[in-house]
Amino acid sequence: MPVKILLVEDNEMNRDMLSRRLLRNGFEVVIAVDGQQAIAMASSENPAIILMDMSLPVIDGWEATRQVKANPATKAIPVIALTAHAMAEDEKKARDAGCDDFDTKPVDIARLVGKINALVGSSS
Repeated sequence: MPVKILLVEDNEMNRDMLSRRLLRNGFEVVIAVDGQQAIAMASSENPAIILMDMSLPVIDGWEATRQVKANPATKAIPVIALTAHAMAEDEKKARDAGCDDFDTKPVDIARLVGKINALVGSSS
């Protein structure tokens, strides 16, 4: 059974490219386009892991991650922050919000798959 990933990305081009690459790597992908939808889908879809863009409409990725991690039903789901901001303070901000890992855009798919497998492998 493939690992289900909740991909949270508001940019259609990024979303399309990354979801296709994840599918080719054998993952199941469900998509949210804003932070509010991500919070709802974390509960309804029960993904193995969440890839969270940090710059999102409605509710940003930092707040969405805080809410996912605050909910007893979803707090165990690992979250990888995806952001174009590669500064050390951005990684600290993501980890402070509850993200389990951090990766930068443009995404290096091999590196990201490694991070996904490391987090999902340890949670199963």
